[in-house]
Amino acid sequence: MQRSKYPIWGGEVKNTAHPRDFRRAIRAGLHDGPTAGHCEGYVQANLMILPQEHAADFERFCTLNPQACPLLAVGDVGSWTLPTLGDGIDIRTDVPRYTVYRNGKTSESLTDIVSVWCDDLVVFALGCSFSFEHLLLKHGLPVRHIELGGSAPVFLSNIDNTPSGPFGGKLAVSMRPFNTAQTIKAIEITSRYPQVHGAPVHFGNPGDIGIEDVSRPDFHGLSVVRNGEIPVFWACGLTPQVAVMAAALPFAIGHAAGHMLVTDLLIEKLLS
Repeated sequence: MQRSKYPIWGGEVKNTAHPRDFRRAIRAGLHDGPTAGHCEGYVQANLMILPQEHAADFERFCTLNPQACPLLAVGDVGSWTLPTLGDGIDIRTDVPRYTVYRNGKTSESLTDIVSVWCDDLVVFALGCSFSFEHLLLKHGLPVRHIELGGSAPVFLSNIDNTPSGPFGGKLAVSMRPFNTAQTIKAIEITSRYPQVHGAPVHFGNPGDIGIEDVSRPDFHGLSVVRNGEIPVFWACGLTPQVAVMAAALPFAIGHAAGHMLVTDLLIEKLLS
């Protein structure tokens, strides 16, 4: 694939790049890493891509579990475009990395899904907590994984999802540590944006939601909690992928942990 020139800073696409240019850079193979901290102020989306036969049950699963699965858009059957989320989006190529699931297990990690695309697939885009991190930073709150140059740590909790058809499983949660005053501010800010997971589902003792070791995420991410800090947990868009694995579907595709679709939607437009 021919490479084009895009705004690059230290080998990475600039954080201030427009999402359209960022997606083009991903498509050209210039970025295959996490998307946290990129295209500040724009909404990022989790993905779940399923055969049509499971689409209705999955959409209902999202409706029943809106904090974990806030729907931003649903594609037409067989379509890889999401015109309401961005100009020229090609779901097959515009996410830095994808995970393919077969029979409930991770099968492949790919930087594009052109080779595995089928005409019966339906794309679901769900709001992602990376979207509100710009607002946290704007209000002077630290975001540890961005500070460390990585992705948010994600854990599997003991909280049950409300089931729909074959979909159920446990709630996945992302974690960001803050001191007490920062935690109050973070709750205040994020509660105003339910379409990107909204307020935290828990803060304080991780064991209360079944997390034994906060330093060891279940999904890739950087987890460092310093003295005087409280781990704060938000519902995470990897929850659908946990549900898909629990359902042991023959075939499904999701974004790789931390590697989101960056949309053209401004986060301020989602203010409730």
